[in-house]
Amino acid sequence: MKLKSLDDHPLITGTLLLTLAGLFSRLIGFFYRIFLSQRIGAEGMGIYQLTFPIHILTISLTSSAIQTAISRFVAQAASSDSRSGSDSKRNRSFCNEKCYLTAGLILSLSLSFCCTVFLYRSSDWIALHFLEEPRCAPLLQILAFTIPFGAIHACINGYFYGLKKAFVPASSQLLEQIARVASVWLFFEISMEKHNAISLNLVIWGMVIGEIAAMLFSISFLRHKKNQGSRLRAVRQIFFMSLPLSANRVLVNILQSMEAVMIPGQLRQYGYTTSESLSVYGILTGMALPMVLFPSVLTNSVSVMLLPAIAEAQEKREHRYILALIKKTCFYSLLLGFGCTLLFLFLGQWMGRFLFGNELAGTFIVTLGWICPFLYLSTTLHSILNGLGRTTSTFFLNVMGLGIRIGFVLFVIPAAGMKGYLWGLPLSQAVMAAGALFLLLKKGRHAKM
Repeated sequence: MKLKSLDDHPLITGTLLLTLAGLFSRLIGFFYRIFLSQRIGAEGMGIYQLTFPIHILTISLTSSAIQTAISRFVAQAASSDSRSGSDSKRNRSFCNEKCYLTAGLILSLSLSFCCTVFLYRSSDWIALHFLEEPRCAPLLQILAFTIPFGAIHACINGYFYGLKKAFVPASSQLLEQIARVASVWLFFEISMEKHNAISLNLVIWGMVIGEIAAMLFSISFLRHKKNQGSRLRAVRQIFFMSLPLSANRVLVNILQSMEAVMIPGQLRQYGYTTSESLSVYGILTGMALPMVLFPSVLTNSVSVMLLPAIAEAQEKREHRYILALIKKTCFYSLLLGFGCTLLFLFLGQWMGRFLFGNELAGTFIVTLGWICPFLYLSTTLHSILNGLGRTTSTFFLNVMGLGIRIGFVLFVIPAAGMKGYLWGLPLSQAVMAAGALFLLLKKGRHAKM
């Protein structure tokens, strides 16, 4: 009976699997960051973190939106297939789940190879003129090799999310983190034994190994199933859904990259040296923010499973079910958020001193604690909007939030230092959460849910 009960609630079981995997992955990553901060220092963390906007941008260009499209179309195909029964005529007229995966892989890998070549050849220019840190160039060259492996992994994850089978994505996420951390630790130990200087390149090579391990693991769970339907039609469907979503995410990530790159420069205007600005940036992005974002493993897991669930409910016109999910999402996201805010307000300073040995990290954690309710609510509500096909709405909400943050970077950091940016983060997330809630309630009224 227990197994049947679990199978009857794929949203709950999927969320639990992803949460457990995400929790262990975050725990490993959390101690990994402590390890890195001790080995490469705050400035090294700052240089390492500068590569992340480029990494996220390549994911947005090559796989993120395609994964979302695969998840949505696979969920709808599975729902249609289960309702079509033995109607062979209907079965010939639509694409099955495997067909959408194949189409997504074709699109994603084509983009990935182009992006890999471009990033590898343009790493010097990007590091010098965009990141304004030449030491990032060799890191970007190595980072380019993660792109095709990550694309395959992302597409397969989207396929299993659409089927509401979260075991493979959850397990591969955990395996990727373990492989990354273990390889970097091994690289560092070998370097120390040979009395070589510890290189940041080794950290990026760990990312490559992690992506390869996750990709191979995911591929091993694919079963041979015949593609059914027009592959060209499936490519068109995924392309036309992922194009606006990808454009939205790319533009949002370009703005995020600009935001991240501008912070050290604006800190120099405040009065810091180049080394000091990179150190403060490293403390914020490599120590304080990961600590505050740690509980979001739960809301991220819910968001991933909400999208196919909402898409399937929309296909079946189950409006009351969608409204019930929205209400539960708001309640539990806010409950978790305010609980975490209290935790960081009371224990933030201790976390900074005890875990990172850094007073400034503790100050940042206390201030960032106010972001939690709005961040967790915004994350889950945006996933619901994407599940309903409202990708343009999420784009404008993201741009609005980024505009607020960039405004604080440009005009407040030079006058108030990093505190100015910390004030802008909760405000931007509050605006994004309120906007998403307004749009969903408005849609609910129009649908007479």
